[in-house]
Amino acid sequence: MPPKSRFNRLDAFTKTVEDARIRTTSGGIVTLTSILLILILTYSEYADYRRLIIKPELIVDKGRGEKMEIHMNISFPRMPCELLTLDVMDVSGEVQSGVMHGVNKVRLRSESEGGGVIEVKALDLHDDEGTVHLQPDYCGECYGAPAPSNAIKPNCCNTCAEVRDAYASVSWSFGRGEGVEQCQREHYSEHLDEQRREGCRIEGGIRVNKVIGNFHFAPGKSFSNGNMHVHDLDNYFNSAGVEHTFTHTIHHLRFGPELPKSVVEKVGKKGLAWSEHHLNPLDGTEQKTDEKPFNFMYFVKVVSTAYLPLGWERTGSILDIPHELVELGGYGRGDEGGSIETHQYSVTSHKRSLTGGDAEQEGHKERLHARGGIPGVFFSYDISPMKVINREARAKSFSAFLVGVCAVVGGTLTVAAAVDRVLYEGNQRIRKMHTS
Repeated sequence: MPPKSRFNRLDAFTKTVEDARIRTTSGGIVTLTSILLILILTYSEYADYRRLIIKPELIVDKGRGEKMEIHMNISFPRMPCELLTLDVMDVSGEVQSGVMHGVNKVRLRSESEGGGVIEVKALDLHDDEGTVHLQPDYCGECYGAPAPSNAIKPNCCNTCAEVRDAYASVSWSFGRGEGVEQCQREHYSEHLDEQRREGCRIEGGIRVNKVIGNFHFAPGKSFSNGNMHVHDLDNYFNSAGVEHTFTHTIHHLRFGPELPKSVVEKVGKKGLAWSEHHLNPLDGTEQKTDEKPFNFMYFVKVVSTAYLPLGWERTGSILDIPHELVELGGYGRGDEGGSIETHQYSVTSHKRSLTGGDAEQEGHKERLHARGGIPGVFFSYDISPMKVINREARAKSFSAFLVGVCAVVGGTLTVAAAVDRVLYEGNQRIRKMHTS
């Protein structure tokens, strides 16, 4: 038997001769409709193939010795900048108190005057203002306290700030600086009275060790008393008739760099399961109180989160570079269009009066508040041992796209053939009815 006849028996697509074919108007309409439907469905499959989605993965965070940036923008409409102190500390033993590099204090007008900006001042850990016009051999007195270790001139207190540091080192209350030559020269008490009715906004960023820690805003100079962290509250409570409180608005608070808007636009809102709202749940939070001895506490759980773009391959990480070489705000950012190492967080909050009593006004009469503490706003953050990786990927593979196209073509033609057969048979029955 010739080889050709063997394959003839395997032919599943039997043919009909041209003379046995019948072409109808309804068949032509069905054919055109099928072609149009195939084109539409094929384009839909292609668009679905090109669509980007985010695939989340959960792994154990194995990073060690990393840093973390905290960016904030918080307003205190009833606290002057002269009284407000930002302290940052962690459990690794490193404590950074007072002013922080990269943070600005913005003086605000009183609430009755609309709260507009008066002055923006960048904070510096070693501000030598007040010593410019002093004699070279001048050595200011520390008034019984030892000179601070960060003094510009060893064993001397040449500025009001250095006298305050000296008092803080021995846990002495400083007050308004009456009788202190340096403070009188710098008009410390006059500046304090001038700002009594003002507000303050803290904005900027700080870089901390990626370990459990806290940062807080409290009145007065901070110092350590034994193993306790305390503040000089004299000027806060003795405010000359002005009611200072820690009413505040958190305009923005995030840990690490924010997700670029270009990424949000590229992936789309539906494909982006972790929006900015999920990243920064405290944004837009406002808390009010009319009590001076009152504090607010936020307990934050920070989760490391990475964004990896389509086709990303690890060739190195910005986290491997010594953090001193990375400018504030750039830690965690990869190259243009590259990966981003940032953080999400969840938060629970608590507020209480430092005078004690129950929480009846908050709807929890059964809850009793402890007495004592430091007035202020406290953020305690804990680092989760898990890490979320949000990997950018296609919604389907190229092979899945080909399978989809074949299914569209085959399914449409099969349904079209069935529809055409129904129309043809129906037309034939109607003709027979009319002829009979």
